[in-house]
Amino acid sequence: MRVAVTGGTGLVGRFLVNAALAAGDHVTVLGRKAPPPGFFAAELEHEVYNLEGKPPNFSGVDVIFHAAFAHVPGRYRGGEGADPQGFLRRNLDGSLRLFEAAAQAGAHLVFLSTRAVYGPQHGMPTEETVCRPDTLYGEAKLAAEQALLRSGQPATVLRATGVYGPAGPGQRHKWAELFDDFARGTAIAPRAGTELHGDDLAAASRLAVGVGGGVFNVSDMMLDRRDLLAVWQEITGLPGDLPARADVTGYNEMDTARLRALGWRPGGMARLRVALRQMAEDAGISPKPA
Repeated sequence: MRVAVTGGTGLVGRFLVNAALAAGDHVTVLGRKAPPPGFFAAELEHEVYNLEGKPPNFSGVDVIFHAAFAHVPGRYRGGEGADPQGFLRRNLDGSLRLFEAAAQAGAHLVFLSTRAVYGPQHGMPTEETVCRPDTLYGEAKLAAEQALLRSGQPATVLRATGVYGPAGPGQRHKWAELFDDFARGTAIAPRAGTELHGDDLAAASRLAVGVGGGVFNVSDMMLDRRDLLAVWQEITGLPGDLPARADVTGYNEMDTARLRALGWRPGGMARLRVALRQMAEDAGISPKPA
């Protein structure tokens, strides 16, 4: 299969690329800069692309994974910073141009969306839950989703939660600053959220494409910072004061029954522990024996 991935050098996109390479796909990464040697599991092609530019010719491409997203570093919600119009121009308008190019080529488009499209909800959101985003990030993703689904082209929408996992060479994983603060003895604010390993996201995307697409919630577990740092402390032996447990009243996990019916099984705490051991080794910390 011929695959193209926008945002493939990002923390999330890299998992999609490596999954495609592992499956034997012919992969092209679309981005501003070519990836450094050894960044992915195997060699691949690179084509210059950014969200404000003209999409490439996708003739002959079977599946396009659209993971590119322009935002203030480290922030998705609030990622518009002081430039909401530019944020929409790049992310929404740029995505719509990409969707059109994919439709012209007859390629299946996989759009990486977010649970933020739901906004605050009572109960566990399913894919049929009415979306009421309360951030520009969620609004932009929902508008792109709706345009893609209205188009009638072959498409998959993945409403993913926070994605974690070891970073690529030269990158820092999503919890690097949190772990640095913990090691320095900085007081950690209580917080919890739903999390998903990047490999589980990639597996979900391929399952969804295999059944012709649709809208899918993709999430694994609710994770409190206190529990995350307790496991990190157990693995690394580093001292530190754990934060208080977060108040998650009114914050619910998403229903993932649609994906699970296809046989999808995320890795849960076992996969988190493996990832944290790898993150420790990448940071030069020798993990304690398992």
